[in-house]
Amino acid sequence: VQLVESGGGLVQTGGSLRLSCAATGRTFSSNAMGWFRQAPEKEREFVAAISWSGGRTNYADSVKGRFTISRDNARNTVYLQMNSLKPEDTAVYYCAADGASYRFDLQVGRVGFWGQGIQVTVSS
Repeated sequence: VQLVESGGGLVQTGGSLRLSCAATGRTFSSNAMGWFRQAPEKEREFVAAISWSGGRTNYADSVKGRFTISRDNARNTVYLQMNSLKPEDTAVYYCAADGASYRFDLQVGRVGFWGQGIQVTVSS
């Protein structure tokens, strides 16, 4: 089972990036999925989550109104559209899937599967 992130890179302040996370090895259509990030010398923090059906989403206050999470269960893929990026968004972003089905509140302790992480750098 793998979660493979793509779409990261370097962008200027105010720019946009779209992260993708493709799952292989099993389907996650019954699992909440989400994104976390970790900046240098900081703890991993929650960014956004989406329910198994896509009907519910949740965001960290720091990204509300700028980031949008979505999923395509037919493609076993989750996305994170990031707009109006700021230097403080610079971090390694990790895709995550809940270890159990049909839950919504995706916390670090509930993550059963992690991606390898992808770098997002926002220059000032």
